[in-house]
Amino acid sequence: MSPSGKRPRLLVSDVDGTLVDREKQLTKGTIEAVARLHEAGIGFTIISARPRSGLLPLIEQLGLDEPVGAFNGGIVFRRSGEILAHHRIDPAVARGIWAAVGDAPVDRWVFADDRWYASTSQGTHVGSERRASAQEPIVTGDFGALLDRADKITFVSDDQPLLAELSAQVAGVWGDSATIAQSQTYYLDVTAPEANKGAGIAALAGSFGVPLDETAAIGDQANDLPMLDRAGLAIAMGNAPDGVKARAHHVSRPNHDDGVAWAIDHLIIKRDHA
Repeated sequence: MSPSGKRPRLLVSDVDGTLVDREKQLTKGTIEAVARLHEAGIGFTIISARPRSGLLPLIEQLGLDEPVGAFNGGIVFRRSGEILAHHRIDPAVARGIWAAVGDAPVDRWVFADDRWYASTSQGTHVGSERRASAQEPIVTGDFGALLDRADKITFVSDDQPLLAELSAQVAGVWGDSATIAQSQTYYLDVTAPEANKGAGIAALAGSFGVPLDETAAIGDQANDLPMLDRAGLAIAMGNAPDGVKARAHHVSRPNHDDGVAWAIDHLIIKRDHA
């Protein structure tokens, strides 16, 4: 039950650090738990900072024909290929943020036209992004035209204080014109204002005809907070930072221990034998 006393009729899940394990894979336990959710008459969908290409293999495995959200809701689509909503970053905002970051020692990724463009094919997190986006990067030193049609810009660095400083810097100027959030401690993502998980969960719940107070959400990072704050039942993963856990109604197990499956069975369906 949610704090309102209403049983959730829909679960919206984040992907990386939540739905998939450390190898970016769906486990058998999670797939089976989502099937149990459907059998119980409860809807399920996903929203992620990933591009569409990175979500398609997952929705195929889960058999999801319902709307899902890529780029934190920047693109809402079905696996049939139908696009229900598409929000790109305003070109002037994209160029302003790009210029503000300047020559900071960060890698740069731009997602546009369903492709991933990168300043380098090397780096600690390139391999992980290959798995997450299900595509190879197109290495380029010229991002100019891409900023006119960018779905997402990501600045990448393992220097957490630097990335936090850049986040505060660009959010202070363009925070009303873009969604600026860290999807991981090493990723600073920029998407359109509408491309945030708070607006995204509202759009997805609306497509199911389910009010937000009968919608559950589960996630693990700061960019999940807008949807956790709006959901009737907010669940943080066991691997989430303390600040995310503090904003949730419940905390599940970590993603490497089938945390989504545990949440489905214990907090939503409440199976006696789970």
